[in-house]
Amino acid sequence: MDSGFSLPRVGTSDDPIRLAVLISGGGSGLAALLRYQHTARCHRTVLVLADKADAGGLQHGRDAGITSIGVPLPMQVEKPDRRVAHERLVHSELEAADVELVVLSGYMRILTPWFVRRWKGRLVNIHPSLLPDFPGAHAHRDALAAGVNVTGCTVHLVDEGVDSGPILAQMKVEVRPDDDEEALQERVKRMEHVLYPDVLDRLCSGLILL
Repeated sequence: MDSGFSLPRVGTSDDPIRLAVLISGGGSGLAALLRYQHTARCHRTVLVLADKADAGGLQHGRDAGITSIGVPLPMQVEKPDRRVAHERLVHSELEAADVELVVLSGYMRILTPWFVRRWKGRLVNIHPSLLPDFPGAHAHRDALAAGVNVTGCTVHLVDEGVDSGPILAQMKVEVRPDDDEEALQERVKRMEHVLYPDVLDRLCSGLILL
C-alpha cells in the first residue's frame, strides 16, 4: 500500500478518535452511525459538515448535539479556484474541531489532491458498488446496465483518484431481476449502514494496518 497513507492513532472508548462526517444530502448513513455511537466506541462524531447550507442531514447532527455546519461553495471566487477555496474552508472547520478522521458519507464532491494530501490515511469513503467495478456517481445504474447478479458496497481509503484508494472491506448484495435503481439503492444502503460503522471500529482501534 502507498506509504503516503498515515492512519489515525489508536482510539479507545475513554479516548475516542474524533470524527467529522461530510454529507451532501439526507444523511441516512450519518444517522445510522450516530445510532451506533450511542454505545461508547473507539470513535466519536464531533462535527458534521455539508456542502449545502440546507442539506437535510445536518439536522441529524444537530439533534445529537453535534456542531453541524453547511459550507457551500464560495461562488464569489473565480471558478478555476473555487474547489480548492471551498476545501480550504472545510479544512479550517476540521482543524478548529480537532478532527482526527474524516468520514465521507454520501458526500458528492470529488476532492482535490490539495485536500487529499492533508488527510491521506485519515480520509475514508463508502461507495455503493464492489470496487473496482462501477466507480463514479452512477454505480447502481451502471450495475443494472451491466446485468450483474451481485453488487454491494465498499469502504476504502481516499486517494487522489476517483474511488481508487485502498479497499478496507466490502459487502455483497444480490441484484434481483425486478430491481430498478431505487430498489437496489435502498437494499445496498442497508448494508452500508452495517458495514461502515464496523470498519470504523477496526480502523480506529488499530486493527487495520498498512
